[in-house]
Amino acid sequence: MAKDFILPDIGEGIVECELMEWMVAEGDRVEEDQAIADVMTDKALVSIPSPHAGVITKLYYDKGDIAAVHKPLFQIEVDGEQTGDDGHSVAESSDKSSDKSSDQAASVTAPSAASGATQIHDFLLPDIGEGIVECELMEWLAEEGEAVKEDQPVAEVMTDKALVQIPAIADGVIVKHYCAKGQVAQVHKPLFAIEIATEASTEQAPVSDTGSTATSSDQTQTIAPKTVQPKTVRPGKALASPAVRRLARIKGVDIAQVPGSGDKGRVYKQDIEAFVKGDQPVQATAQAAEPLASTTVSSQQDKVEPIRGVKAAMAKAMTQSVSTIPHFTYCEEFDITELVALRNDMKARYQTDTLKLSMMPFFIKALSESIKQFPVMNARVNDDCTELTYVADHNIGLAVDSPIGLLVPNIKQCQNKSILEIAQELTDIINQARAGRLAPTQMSGGSISISNIGAIGGTVATPIINKPEVAIVALGRTQTLPRFDDAGQVQARQIMQVSWSGDHRVIDGGTIARFNNLWKSFLEKPQTLLVNLR
Repeated sequence: MAKDFILPDIGEGIVECELMEWMVAEGDRVEEDQAIADVMTDKALVSIPSPHAGVITKLYYDKGDIAAVHKPLFQIEVDGEQTGDDGHSVAESSDKSSDKSSDQAASVTAPSAASGATQIHDFLLPDIGEGIVECELMEWLAEEGEAVKEDQPVAEVMTDKALVQIPAIADGVIVKHYCAKGQVAQVHKPLFAIEIATEASTEQAPVSDTGSTATSSDQTQTIAPKTVQPKTVRPGKALASPAVRRLARIKGVDIAQVPGSGDKGRVYKQDIEAFVKGDQPVQATAQAAEPLASTTVSSQQDKVEPIRGVKAAMAKAMTQSVSTIPHFTYCEEFDITELVALRNDMKARYQTDTLKLSMMPFFIKALSESIKQFPVMNARVNDDCTELTYVADHNIGLAVDSPIGLLVPNIKQCQNKSILEIAQELTDIINQARAGRLAPTQMSGGSISISNIGAIGGTVATPIINKPEVAIVALGRTQTLPRFDDAGQVQARQIMQVSWSGDHRVIDGGTIARFNNLWKSFLEKPQTLLVNLR
C-alpha cells in the first residue's frame, strides 16, 4: 500500500525547511532507516529516514523547494502490501481476510462504524538538534488512552541543550508509550503510538472462498510478533546524522566504509572514533539497548547518577573553555548607592505583576553603552587565533540557576532597547529558563555574559568564559559598608564587588580596566548613563 510520509517536527518552532537533496528517485527501493532526503532548517542540516522498507512512488518536492512540517514529503509503497485495481490495499497473501501490519507496526487499519477506519501510527522521535541521537524522557503530558489534538504536546524530553516538547502529528488517541519517565529515548525510534481517524472506507469486507463475509472476531488473524532480523549494512549511502557525517569529513574517513553499531548499520560518533583508532565497533547488546536507570546504588550504598542533558553540556563547554582560552581575572569595587536609590524610585512607578524591575536591567544597559566605546569586548576570535570578528549586536547573556542546570540565555540587541524593554524581556527569559522552556536560539549568539552570584551569596569569583565570548563578569552581593566621603566623614554606602574574566589572547589588563572604569562610572553616577542614551 502506498503511504504518505508526513514530515515530522524537526526542531522546536520549525514549521518549514528547504529540500536540499533527494537521496533516492521515484521507483527506487529503500530499506527501513535509509536516508531519503536532506533538509535544511534554520538551525541544522537534517537527514530524513524511511520509516519502512519499500518502493518510493512519489516525491512531493523538487530540490530547493520549501517543505512544510506535518505535510507529505514523499510516498512509499510498503513491502508486504500491494495496491489493487481500485486503489485500495490488498494483502499479498492468498488469504484476503488477513490483517497486515507494516514493518514497524506503524499503520494498522481497523473498521469503524462512525468514521470508516482508524490507523495506529508509531511516532518516530525526530532529529531535535544537530548531533543529538538520544534524549531523556522527562514527562508524559498525555496518558495512554487520552485523546489529543494536532500539535498538542504529548511529551517533554531533555537533550543536552534544552527541554523540548514533542507534539502530536494529528488528532487522535494515544495508545502506547514506548518509554517511561526518566528513560532514554533514541532518535528515529518509536516514542509513542497514536490512533488516527482516516476517511470512511468504501471497500467491502473481504470475502472468503465459501462466499461468506468475514465479520466475526474469531475469523480475524492475530498479528504475529515481528521476527528480529540481524543488522545489515546497506551498500551505498551510510545511515548517519549530519553531525556524524561532519565528524567523518573532519577525520578524513569514508563513512560508507565504517561498520555501524546502530540499528540497520546506523553509524554513530563512537563508530567513527573506533574506525580511526582501528578498533572494532562496539555492537549493541540487549543490555545496552535497555534504557539507562536514573540512579544505581553500589554495594556500599554510594549513589551514582549519570551526567546528562544540560549538566553534561555545561561540563563539556566549561572544560573546552578552560583548556583553550587563557583566562585572567580583574576585580573592582562599585559604590552603587545612587543606583539603588534610582532603582527603588523607578520600581515604585514601573514594576507590575508581569515586569520585575531589578538592578540587572541597569547593569545590562550600562554594559551595552560601554561596549560602544570598547568593541573588542564584543568580539570573537577563531580557533587558530588568526582572525578577530567584531560583532555588531550586543546580545548580553545572564547565567540562570535553573532546576535543570546552569543556563545562559541572552537578550538580543540590547543597544536598541530601553531599560524598561530590557527589564520586560529579562523577566520573560528568567521565567522560561526556570521552567526549562528556553528555545536554543535564546541561548546562542551571546556577546558577553553576566553571572549574578550575589543573588545567592558571595562577593568575589573567577567565572569561566562562555566560549566563544571573550569576557564574563560576576556580580557579588551588595553590602552596606562604611566608606569615607570627600570631607573625610564615614558614611554607610552600598558596595558591590565585580569580578571579570577575560580572554588574554584578545584582551589585556589595561583594556579590561578602562572598560570596567567606564561601566563603573555609568553605574555609580546613573545620570551619566541617562545622558548617553540614544
